[in-house]
Amino acid sequence: MNGVHVGISIVRIIVGVIFFSHGLAKFQNGIGNSITYFESIGISGEMAVIVAVVELGAGAALIVGFATRIAALLLIPVMVGAIFFVHWPEGLIRSAAGPGYELNLLLLAVCLHLGLTGSKLFALDSYVMNSKGDGSIKLGKWLMEKK
Repeated sequence: MNGVHVGISIVRIIVGVIFFSHGLAKFQNGIGNSITYFESIGISGEMAVIVAVVELGAGAALIVGFATRIAALLLIPVMVGAIFFVHWPEGLIRSAAGPGYELNLLLLAVCLHLGLTGSKLFALDSYVMNSKGDGSIKLGKWLMEKK
């Protein structure tokens, strides 16, 4: 264990909490409110449900470190959409109309990093995925050995 892996794991968990919280809020505040908002900016209402489910599910996966690369890559289109459909008019930092897209750009960069590198420290991936890094599952083999 070295500092780089600890740092990546901390970032993975915090980003997971951020996305999970955003997805949960969309449901707790009434998914209808999110649908109405999406439609008001010209996006299909069904996309609000998809975004909420992706944020919730991928956020939870990042927190526990399960399928980290897949979860992170699923969140990239969510951030691209947030940047271009919601925050782009405000600019990078901020305008009188609201916050800019700086946080979304940072989250996109972190998701891209996690999608490319993964994060196995303090993660279920360490117990489920094959150490060869080829994506194969080792849990089945472990269960067979326990008989």
